[in-house]
Amino acid sequence: MVQTARIKLAGKDPKELDSICTEIKDMADKAGVVVRGPIPLPTKTLKIPVMKTPCGDGMHRGGGGGNWEHWEMRIHKRILDVAANERVLHSITRIRIPRDVNIEIELTG
Repeated sequence: MVQTARIKLAGKDPKELDSICTEIKDMADKAGVVVRGPIPLPTKTLKIPVMKTPCGDGMHRGGGGGNWEHWEMRIHKRILDVAANERVLHSITRIRIPRDVNIEIELTG
């Protein structure tokens, strides 16, 4: 049985995630290792209603006040499955990853 490394990427910018995924795929293709993905997962949307005035004056009712702003942050996720080759995994850990991208590598199989 062949071990695989499941790489989970999460971040706010989908372009950054896609560029990291193509880097990982290119490394694996050069080494001749099997890669599955990137598989896009559903985007998680975090919504926060905030009052416009910091002092709290104004209408607190829901209708017609217009004193509320709605902020949202979207978290995009991708999954890659790479055959667990020691050389490829070592080169993946050397990739420069932006600060707001979260990466998780899990060995399975």
